[in-house]
Amino acid sequence: MLETLTQGFTAARERLSGVRELAEDNVADALRDVRMSLLEADVDLSVVRDFLDRVKERALGAKVDTRVRDAAGNRVRVTPGQHFVKACHEELVALMGPVDAELSRTRGVTSIMLVGLQGVGKTTVAGKLARYLQKNGRRPLLVAADVYRPAAVHQLQTLGAQINVPVHAGAGGDAPAAICAAAAQRARDASHDAIVYDTAGRLAIDDELMRELEEIVAATEPANTLLVCDALMGRDAVTVAKGFADRLALDGLVLTKLDGDARGGAALAVKAVTGIPIKFLGTGETLERLEEFRPEGLASRILGMGDIVGLVKDFEEHVDEREAERDAARLLKGQFGLDDLLKQLKMVQRLGPLRDVVAKLPMFGQFADQVEESQLVRVESLIGSMTPDERKRPELIDKSRARRIARGSGRRSTDVRELVSRFEQMRDMMAGLGAPGGLLSKIPGMGRLAGAGGLDPSALLGAGASAGDSRRSLAKRRSQQRDKRKQARKSRKRNRRR
Repeated sequence: MLETLTQGFTAARERLSGVRELAEDNVADALRDVRMSLLEADVDLSVVRDFLDRVKERALGAKVDTRVRDAAGNRVRVTPGQHFVKACHEELVALMGPVDAELSRTRGVTSIMLVGLQGVGKTTVAGKLARYLQKNGRRPLLVAADVYRPAAVHQLQTLGAQINVPVHAGAGGDAPAAICAAAAQRARDASHDAIVYDTAGRLAIDDELMRELEEIVAATEPANTLLVCDALMGRDAVTVAKGFADRLALDGLVLTKLDGDARGGAALAVKAVTGIPIKFLGTGETLERLEEFRPEGLASRILGMGDIVGLVKDFEEHVDEREAERDAARLLKGQFGLDDLLKQLKMVQRLGPLRDVVAKLPMFGQFADQVEESQLVRVESLIGSMTPDERKRPELIDKSRARRIARGSGRRSTDVRELVSRFEQMRDMMAGLGAPGGLLSKIPGMGRLAGAGGLDPSALLGAGASAGDSRRSLAKRRSQQRDKRKQARKSRKRNRRR
């Protein structure tokens, strides 16, 4: 959804590459690209003007030290273009923040009332919030207060069953305020320390809807009132937020469907126009896909610089640390097979849509729109059609085996050979990274781990081997790898002659 915004900022950065100083003319040209992308992303015109004025003031109104020290104390050169990008990043963060994703409590209970128009995904967000609270050690209760939409209660009950969270639903004819009040009493009796009210919506804001929500507030006094908005609404999301804020005290906003074709304008403009901060972002339908909103992360992604902090948080949530350490040890020694690759691919899939993962990678975010999820499925089907020995030792796969694997996976023989070739290159490259004199040994402090200026992966990962033993075992492994590569080349030559 950030593609439109990213294109404009990328064009501005490229326009300033190579310039010796920031002047009125080149800054104006760069800001023209930014202005077009912001307007195309459906950002309010007044917000665009204020943002551009502040960036221009930062870019032209300050003396820039082109030689600074980085975190390691090394002196690095800063270009005028980088100073412009820094100004854009800081102003984007200021535009969307500050944000505190912490949910308030009343008498030790985190109560949340979700409000919003019909069709924006309130019920799904209710399930996601319950899962979010559950992962943070809370005992949530879901409340089905939407008595108008067909199957709304059943949908919430289905979501609750998926995460083992009870759902309170009233009897037929009960008013929403009465259902919520009874749910609050049930939560107290059953020692639930969190409660999420899923209220009804309308196609448009009207007095009847607002009176109903005010009655629920009076009956339950929720500690948090969150407005759910659809990112596809664009500038209308700001109008809706203002309409609800006129009648209710809103504590924050949940922006949904960010994985769709939304242009991103709502994320940039809603805080500036209404003063209501975005607290959570929702992507996808699964209940795990809810994340705390970080203006710094979204600003970095808009500028094409990724969001490494957000990516690390995703990894910490879905990856077992000890297992990852063991996999890394084998990876750096070149001792892993296609089964390990398949496991890593499945782990990446648990982090969310592949495009979202790539978008958070520094320097790769701009290529996220080129990523195809089908590639993961293709690789999985190819590996699934191999025997255990072939997965462990891909060099066994000759021409006849490749044809059999291709038939079993519904692919071509060339697909099998390309996968094996790329995997072998990756395995050799990773083994080279961990070898003495490899890239990792260039990292300050890493080279001392082997005792002789090189990086020994076993020492790095606490295997406990001596430096001499490590070097001998590493030399033996490298010799074995060279022999395997020679055998594989000979096998490929024979296959080509056939």
